[in-house]
Amino acid sequence: MAAITLKGNAFNTSGELPKVGSTAPDFSLTASNLSKSSLADYKGFKVILNIFPSLDTGTCAASVRQFNKEASGLENTKVLCISRDLPFAQARFCGAEGLDNVITLSDFASGQFGKDYGLEITDGPLANLHSRAVIVLDEKGTVVYNEQVPEIVDEPNYQAALKAI
Repeated sequence: MAAITLKGNAFNTSGELPKVGSTAPDFSLTASNLSKSSLADYKGFKVILNIFPSLDTGTCAASVRQFNKEASGLENTKVLCISRDLPFAQARFCGAEGLDNVITLSDFASGQFGKDYGLEITDGPLANLHSRAVIVLDEKGTVVYNEQVPEIVDEPNYQAALKAI
């Protein structure tokens, strides 16, 4: 269990992020067109998992915008922005913002991704949403970088994640 804060107030997650060197757990998430997406869909690509509570917060929106900007210059890399927002809300946000270098995926149906990756918030006002985290995978699905952002209103360390690519 990881301890995180929301404006200084302590909360917990359901576990720990997958360790560097481990194989990332598979997942089944919903894409904006309502199709299912799994980790196997990105085999052969480097993958940045940008995970956050909701696009309806300033910090979460900023992280999607920043990774969209950075993704345009990344070779053989996919950026997956994952939250429990409905796929419709994710598509509306990216459409309104003109973001087309990232892929939004939703864990709205079961929250299983959050449980499997140890980042479901277990208590407090954001309970059942995902904590803010970044996980970078190599082409084989091995974790090469992870960051559990300790203060949920803070942005992740973009440069450290990009350096891991």
